Amino acid sequence: MPPAHPFDDDKLKEECGVFGVIGVTDAANFVALGLHALQHRGQEAGGIVSHDAEQGFNSVRRFGYVRDNFTRQSLMESLPGPLAIGHVRYSTAGSKGAAIRDVQPFFGEFSMGGAAIAHNGNITNAIALRKELIERGSIFQSSSDSECIIHLMARSLQRNIPERMEDALRRVEGAFSIVAMTRSKLIGVRDPLGVRPLVLGQVADGWVLSSETCALDIIGATYVREIEPGEMVVISEKHGVQSHYPFRRVPSRFCIFEHVYFSRPDSIIGGRSVYETRHQIGVELAREAPVDADLVCPVPDSGTPAAIGFSHESGIPYAMGIIRNQYMGRTFIEPTEQIRNMGVRLKLNVNRALIKGKRVILVDDSVVRGTTSRKIKEMILDAGAKEVHFRIASPPTAWPCFYGVDTPQREKLLAATMSEDEMRDHLQVDSLKFISLNGLYRAVGEAEGRNSKCPQYCDACFSGEYPVAPSDMIEQGFELKAAE
Repeated sequence: MPPAHPFDDDKLKEECGVFGVIGVTDAANFVALGLHALQHRGQEAGGIVSHDAEQGFNSVRRFGYVRDNFTRQSLMESLPGPLAIGHVRYSTAGSKGAAIRDVQPFFGEFSMGGAAIAHNGNITNAIALRKELIERGSIFQSSSDSECIIHLMARSLQRNIPERMEDALRRVEGAFSIVAMTRSKLIGVRDPLGVRPLVLGQVADGWVLSSETCALDIIGATYVREIEPGEMVVISEKHGVQSHYPFRRVPSRFCIFEHVYFSRPDSIIGGRSVYETRHQIGVELAREAPVDADLVCPVPDSGTPAAIGFSHESGIPYAMGIIRNQYMGRTFIEPTEQIRNMGVRLKLNVNRALIKGKRVILVDDSVVRGTTSRKIKEMILDAGAKEVHFRIASPPTAWPCFYGVDTPQREKLLAATMSEDEMRDHLQVDSLKFISLNGLYRAVGEAEGRNSKCPQYCDACFSGEYPVAPSDMIEQGFELKAAE
């Protein structure tokens, strides 16, 4: 499935979102609503597995949006039962949308019964594990790294499925937030570093696991707490929530880019509103990189909270200088070169009456390849802007992510090959400034900034310091940052 729009190729993409419910009638309907709220975490494909005492396990996997697949009554009636899990996907590991067999949740039949698993994150030793498992006789059905977990569970000698999952995950390196299910249990687990998010909620007499709190809101669930890094919860209607910590405790390293871009602004992370954090990023940016200008304009939609914060702190008026077409779907005309060049205007349009003759500060969440920023700059200048100044609500993205985010190869990242001044000249703007890494840490609530000896977050895409060595990529020749 190609990108929905030429601009979409110049943003970092989360791999997926996960959601599970136990203890409610027609749990799959709740899961479909939850996945709809998590659609921003993966627009390529989605799947739901449910369990019913009479009909057993049922599964539906489809390409495309949740709204286009999991809203048909006939389809939802094929997913009965009080227990269900679901997954929305944008592929990182595995082929890019090539086969329905790569769409999660994955299902496995074990001697003690079936189990389904949905995984957010990336396994950094998946190639080595896959090779070992195939040599021992495992037959893989997909190209996804997540399938390794099912095969490791099948080979475990533990007595029950939660114990087999523990056994399997001890072999896994990288990042994982997992929602899984057996015939009677909903299981949630986060890797010891807690790189990717997972939260617990309560709805009526049932329980919910979700990648983000915004998906709890859509089904009227009450937020209970985050699943802790390294924690496994096993939830049943009989025993409620049972928690334990199967992994060795280490300092957590939650992904800081969840605060910047991935999570929805109406979600809560670590007790903090994502919107308020992004607003504070704008405040820090205005303090670190002031500029004399007439208007502060966001690049919609992800730059909006930071632009508001920048405006409040700087005193420069905030304005919607760029208007986003909310109904932009896939490009509906044959993508000739001429049409591709129009692509930006199908999604974003400049508010000419507002921009003309003005010195404009554009606030965006990130610069990846730089292609988006150049096109937006050209549109602003075409509309008669006097000056264009970019302010970026994250530090320069100079390193790829191997923990569940689709990132270009390092040489395609603008910040990997250019200094800030060189990027400014490349984009042909009057000024370009990124928030500092310390400024970003202050915005997420770390008053003293980043602890360089033991960073509070995973910020590898900015710093090049990987909390888990990407062993598969190193084997393929990826060079880590030299020790300073």
